[in-house]
Amino acid sequence: MTTNATTHQSDPANRTRLRWRSRRGLLENDLILTRFLDAHGDDLSDDDVDALTRLLDLADQPLLDLILARREPEGEVDLPNVHALLVRLRQA
Repeated sequence: MTTNATTHQSDPANRTRLRWRSRRGLLENDLILTRFLDAHGDDLSDDDVDALTRLLDLADQPLLDLILARREPEGEVDLPNVHALLVRLRQA
C-alpha cells in the first residue's frame, strides 16, 4: 500500500509555512527560531517538524521559557521529540 502523504521535506510550501509561523512577537523568539531554521531547516525530519509545530502553538512567553530552559515541557508538549528539538534549539 502506498501513501501520497506530503512530508515537510518533499513540499517547499510546508517549509515556507513553518518559517512564516516561526516569526514571533517577541524578538528573542524570532531571532532564535530564525537562526535555527537557517541552520537546520532543510534537515528537519517530520518528527522535528511535528515538535516545532507543537512549540509554535504556544504563546510567546511560554515558548521563550522553554527555549531558555527556564522550564521544561508539560502537558501536550511533554513528548520525546519536543525534548529532543528543544536541546537543538537551545544550542542555536
